[in-house]
Amino acid sequence: MKKRTVINILLILVVLAFFVTPLGDESKILLNKLFASTPEIAKPQKRQKISGYDWKLKDEDWKVFNFKQSEGRVVFVNFWASWRIPSVAELEAVQKLYDDYGDKVDFYIITNEKKEPVEKLMEKRGYTFPVTYLIIGEEMPFDPEKVPSGYIVDKEGNIAASQEGVGDWDSREIRQLLDTLTK
Repeated sequence: MKKRTVINILLILVVLAFFVTPLGDESKILLNKLFASTPEIAKPQKRQKISGYDWKLKDEDWKVFNFKQSEGRVVFVNFWASWRIPSVAELEAVQKLYDDYGDKVDFYIITNEKKEPVEKLMEKRGYTFPVTYLIIGEEMPFDPEKVPSGYIVDKEGNIAASQEGVGDWDSREIRQLLDTLTK
């Protein structure tokens, strides 16, 4: 075979590996991380108030609780799915944020999945943030169909930052915002 043919075959194999192997998934996760943007931070006078705190979720033990417990606190809300590469790509940044602000901010990392795939991903990646499970059909102030998406809500119930799609939640700007909101 000619050298050019061998190079073409190798190139085709690399491209196929990118799409059909676990190596490809990890590469796509890395690409999503590289291209993640800093979530949009709203100016204080332009922040929109959420429609309410009275909605129900399930915790890791499948016990129902009310989001109202976070009224008057700074809140981080993130909608994700273990099978969506963009969601997985931003979870490392979410974990770093949780590690540093978990005692100052209420974290709601929300999925509508069953427990098994979620627990498997959490163990595989070493994530320790609390997972919250969506109750399908429950009225809430956010659109749970937008996955991934995330929000930071200030103590007055205003959306201070938001992102649809992969967000770099561990950015300097987001940390500065949280430092300001949690004072």
